Amino acid sequence: MNADCIELVRIRFVGTLAVLLWPVLVHGQSVTVSSTSELRAAVNDANGSGGNVTIFVEAGTYTLDDGLYISAPEVTIAGKSGNREDVVIQGDAMSASASVGNLITVAAKGFTLDAVTLQRSGNHLIQIRGETNADSPVVRNCILRDAYEQMLKVSVNTSNTSVSSDNGIVENCLFEYTAGIGPQYYIGGIDAHSAKNWIVRNNVFKSIISPNTSIAEYAIHFWNDSGDNLVERNLIINCDRGIGFGLNSRGNTGGIIRNNMIYHADNRGQFADVGIAIHNSPGTAVYNNSIFMEHGYPNSIEYRFSGTSNALIANNLVNATIRRLDGASGTESTNNTGASKAWFVNPDAGDLHLAEAVPSVVDNGEAITGLTDDYDGDQRMQGGPVDIGADEYFAGVRPNAPEDLTVQ
Repeated sequence: MNADCIELVRIRFVGTLAVLLWPVLVHGQSVTVSSTSELRAAVNDANGSGGNVTIFVEAGTYTLDDGLYISAPEVTIAGKSGNREDVVIQGDAMSASASVGNLITVAAKGFTLDAVTLQRSGNHLIQIRGETNADSPVVRNCILRDAYEQMLKVSVNTSNTSVSSDNGIVENCLFEYTAGIGPQYYIGGIDAHSAKNWIVRNNVFKSIISPNTSIAEYAIHFWNDSGDNLVERNLIINCDRGIGFGLNSRGNTGGIIRNNMIYHADNRGQFADVGIAIHNSPGTAVYNNSIFMEHGYPNSIEYRFSGTSNALIANNLVNATIRRLDGASGTESTNNTGASKAWFVNPDAGDLHLAEAVPSVVDNGEAITGLTDDYDGDQRMQGGPVDIGADEYFAGVRPNAPEDLTVQ
């Protein structure tokens, strides 16, 4: 028999009795855990076996006294039931004095987190270490909430940004602060440095709001030499800032921001700002987004600085100015900046589907290469005019209601 196929066990001898402690994982194996100690042992064994291990987690709450560190490739942590609310992995507090900084730190390729809730951390709920070339992470069908800093961090060694985390996927997740406001200003949803070819889609971001001092970071932010990332079909509700590519001089290259819905109510935080911004981000396309803001910030979309060239800003449905600033250049076309609240199904809940066939919106957009569907994944008109905004309106068809819309 091949020794690699044999499941080894740890044995502790107590007098003459042998007590079974925990199976030692081997490459390509899976294991199911039901306690915090078993979860930690499974992660340690996955690292020791060289990876390619799946850890299924039974329903329950798993309170960590130290973060989990993934150093082997192709490790998966997945809620066994598939219901992300069944498994809660948490730290001791959401505060600067928390004992647990990051709940999960990933320093290897191919990590997957599926169907779990992460909450309460002193730093990040999950950090992907681009400086160790932790490529191809997947975070799917998860809840990330109540972190003292950014919820999902993609880091890099700033002296060598050529080594980075590439080809990540974040989809079908909920990012939120359950109190309706964050604990401090240095917070965000996804904060990615030097990340390339990531996809962020079908997620909900809620209440990333700074309570004092300064503005919070974006709900979704790719910057500091990031490039060619796709951000689509996300719902962003009551966050200080929506989606950003680049920040001041620390720019971004290329990428697409499309089919997102962004809503911000009045009197939700004192630092409410722009819906979408690109800074020093050449070749970036921002199209078919719907943005409705009821606070006082004047701009819905901004493209800034001379490093932003050949930008495309098209087919966006907004109720505030689209503004070019600080020497940026690009093409603005077929945007509608006069959106009315009455045009949407339920904007107070972030539902910016069209309530009716608004003449200035329906069939008034332009065809764009790669634009094949809308916020719901419904097909856009091919070979003819498309609707402006994230929603392609179909007469007689009730719009799909967005998920996770408990707004606090």
